[in-house]
Amino acid sequence: MVGIAPLRLVAFFVLLSHVVPFVNAASKPPNIILILADDLGFGDVGCFNPDSKIPTPNLDRLAVEGIQFLDAHSPSTVCTPTRYSLLTGRMAFRTGYRGVFTGVGGPCLIEPDRLTLPEMLRQSGYRTAMSGKWHVGMTFFDRQGKPINQGGLEAVQRVDYSRPSPDGPMHRGFEQFFGTVCCPTTDWLYAYVSGDRIPIPPEGLLDRDQMPKHPWSFDNRPGMLASDFDLEEVDLVFLEKSQAFLKDHAAKHREEPFFLFHSMQAVHLPSFPSPRFQGKTSFGPHADFIFEMDHIVGELMRSLRETGMDQNTLVLFTSDNGPEVGTVIEMRERHSHDGASPWRGMKRDNWEGGHRVPTIAWWPGIIEAGQRSSQTICLTDVMATIAEIIDAELPDDAAEDSLSFLPLMKGKLDASGRPYTLHQTISLALAIRKGKWKYLHHQGSGGNSYLKGRLSAYALPNRVPNAVGQLYDLQADPGETTNLYDEYPEVVAELRQLLELSIARGRSVPRREVPGDSTTVDRLNGAGGGEN
Repeated sequence: MVGIAPLRLVAFFVLLSHVVPFVNAASKPPNIILILADDLGFGDVGCFNPDSKIPTPNLDRLAVEGIQFLDAHSPSTVCTPTRYSLLTGRMAFRTGYRGVFTGVGGPCLIEPDRLTLPEMLRQSGYRTAMSGKWHVGMTFFDRQGKPINQGGLEAVQRVDYSRPSPDGPMHRGFEQFFGTVCCPTTDWLYAYVSGDRIPIPPEGLLDRDQMPKHPWSFDNRPGMLASDFDLEEVDLVFLEKSQAFLKDHAAKHREEPFFLFHSMQAVHLPSFPSPRFQGKTSFGPHADFIFEMDHIVGELMRSLRETGMDQNTLVLFTSDNGPEVGTVIEMRERHSHDGASPWRGMKRDNWEGGHRVPTIAWWPGIIEAGQRSSQTICLTDVMATIAEIIDAELPDDAAEDSLSFLPLMKGKLDASGRPYTLHQTISLALAIRKGKWKYLHHQGSGGNSYLKGRLSAYALPNRVPNAVGQLYDLQADPGETTNLYDEYPEVVAELRQLLELSIARGRSVPRREVPGDSTTVDRLNGAGGGEN
């Protein structure tokens, strides 16, 4: 069995990181690798949760050599809207789309004329590639050439797989793509997409009786299966494709910068770790899956170092939202491991456990080793951050919810963070955070129901049942246990007004072409009365 890395090993990494000389700046634009885990909780990673039962030595090392963001947030509490926001720098609720895509659902949620992160990089001379889960919608056609754009089994069975998709990753800024349309081992289509089409179409129904049976094997729909699609090997296939891209780039395009988006299946349900990782921890299949996820991060870093491109590469690691309900409950009850620790809530909830995510940045010579930032950042900020890194000018109609956190990565840990941050759930329930204050513009979690079933055991008393919203002081009450809605009406009014203004204006950051009305800009910055 694999144990948690000894403290002396972590101490060695700290010592090693300080042996490497700190340089002032890269000589050319940095390569960028963005690694997105799926449903990985803040408490699932050892360097974020000392009480974690699951070994994550590669992420622990990445954190020791880079910077941990302790107050980082996914834009949404579920998959599709977070990916939209990560790739556009814009909150997905602004599209009006509610829910997540399944099967061959579409069309692509990213508008055709919207600037994306990979397109911005491509225009700046980067080679752009993606491996893994897309999940932002793609259009497929039936044999009459009519678009399908539906979830469910029947829609998948009507697809004419000889026809390419016109609105997938290849049409939103990526020059190479290998992955899946939606959740790789959950949805109705179990087949790989290469470029803009599915080269090996599904032929028959998945036989779920042949799949592993354990407490984390649910959420696996009886969809159509392609002959080359092994549900237990999906993440290792994605790894192989990303490693091949790195090797090819080093051999043929070393003088050009690259952007690689590695979008994992791990650790989304069902927890189907590869056979080579089954039983590698003492805490069941989901822990084994997390261990596999950590191994993949280590393998990507190993490939990067072996190609000699590591010294001029920025690596960002994060998760699309908090941990899934079923995994949290089962891991708590069976193994005393809390993937949402220390926060209230989990995936789909607007409480912190639904969107506070483990986030690490690594960049030799720029990010000094061993740093931890408590400033608030959001994954919408990745686009503005990278734009500043490569000196790209963002137009005013792009990245409307994106602010750069480059100063934090450069060691200015006291740099002021976001004036305020927006949060959304699968139901488009909204919340806003400003400093220590967090206002939820709704009752309950905004996602899961805690009124009955297994979640009822985690419900907290509602001492202000007549309040239409929730207000928490995260500094004094990080567990969001006490609703202060009635006690601080002036704070509620300020945050609600700021939320409504950002909705009406279509943005939460100031206009880049500053208008004459500076008052409006100040209000969007969150200036004004109320406590911070």
